Formats: sequence, structure tokens, C-alpha cells
Amino acid sequence: FVSDLILRAKAAKCSALILTVDLQVLGKRHADVKNGLAVPPKPTLQSAINILSRPAWCVDMLRSRRWSFGNIVGHAKRVSNMASLSSWTAEQFDPTLSWKDVEWVKKQWGGTLIIKGVMDPEDAVLAALSGADAVVVSNHGGRQLDGAPSSLSALPPILEALEAANLSSMEVWLDGGVRSGQDVLRAVALGASGVMVGRPWLYGLGAAGGDGVTRCLEIIKEELELSMAFCGHRSIKDVSRDILLPPRKPFY
Repeated sequence: FVSDLILRAKAAKCSALILTVDLQVLGKRHADVKNGLAVPPKPTLQSAINILSRPAWCVDMLRSRRWSFGNIVGHAKRVSNMASLSSWTAEQFDPTLSWKDVEWVKKQWGGTLIIKGVMDPEDAVLAALSGADAVVVSNHGGRQLDGAPSSLSALPPILEALEAANLSSMEVWLDGGVRSGQDVLRAVALGASGVMVGRPWLYGLGAAGGDGVTRCLEIIKEELELSMAFCGHRSIKDVSRDILLPPRKPFY
């Protein structure tokens, strides 16, 4: 399946391949357990109340076409619907995942390879040595390991490790916790080449469709420009750690 997926990405002329490496085993996601999240969804009394309280949404959902994971359904064996997709997905977690697998993916792909889910400085260096062209510092939305550090706090040590290994030319992106233009500015000031935005645009999509996503990105852009102006900068390329205040010492 993976080889076929890479070939289809090549045929589609994708400019880069992102490989997530922090999901070799599924974490204990307490919020999902508490909320009864399941694939396919299991009806509960609370979900029934929520649905019935939003009749307009129900009508829109009934009129819309059913969505599925197009990269998987019809391509993976024994996967034809959401139920079989859930079973297939559970079988894909592989605790034996290693950097040799990353090397194999790079060889199969042959193009730009981005490793997402790096939180450790040593792993960032190993990613580069395994053929990665860039890494994304990410704690998987804080859902994989309860108590894991924030992506932002893991960013500086990773950049320092890459510089010490003469790999400072590698791009390092940040993912996780980016909710505003100020978050973008902080990440770039700490050395990130860029950021990934997840939940904000999803909220915009849920609230107003495509227009909501556009408005979400506009808000982040406006906040970024204002924050840069207040810090005395016109170009994001000129931003550095000089604009950041040192961490506050605890009161105890």
C-alpha cells in the first residue's frame, strides 16, 4: 500500500512528501475516550440531543455527499467503508518503525521528504542523516503523550542540535498551538522556517465553509502584521529572538 501511495503521489506531481513519525503506536487519548469518539461514530444520548438541537445542520448533512478517505478507500485491501477503514487503520500501527524505514521511504520517493512529529534534538539530526530535507517540530496536538512539552519549547534545542551537527541549512517548521498571528511571530522569532495551522482553519470551515477558512487565515495574517509593526519590523525575514521577552521566573 505504501509503495502504491508513493507512486500515486509521484503521478500527481506532489512537490513534497510528509511522513508522520510520532504515530507508530496510538496514544491514550483521554479526551477521545471521555467524549466517546469512535470510527464509525457511535450514537449516544448526548450526540442525539446535539443533533436534534441543530435542525439546519441536519438538513445540510443529509443533502451533502458522504465523505471518505480517498487516499485509502479503494486502494487498500479489504477497505470499502468507514467500518473496515477503522479495522485496517488499527492494523497499520508498527512499533518497530525505525530510521531505516525513513531511508526506504526516501529511496522510494526520491523527492523532497519532510519528517513530521520530531520533539527530540537527536531525532532531528537522525532525520537529516536518514534523508529528510526538513522536519516539523510537533507533539501531535498534545494528544499522543499526556504531559509532553509544547512544540514551541522543543524548537530551540532542536535548532541548536542541527547547528552543532552542521545541519543548520535544514528547514525546521513548527506545528501545534498556533492559534493567532502572535503565535506565528513567536515561532519564527525562535527560528522556525514556518508554521502549520490546524484547528483554527477547521473551526472556520465548520462555521462558514470555504469562506470561513479564508477569513481564519486573514485574521492570522492581520494579527501577524500588527504584531510585527508593534515590534518594529516590516519583514518577517528580519524577525529574531530580540523581540521576545525572557521567560518569567516562577513566584515559588
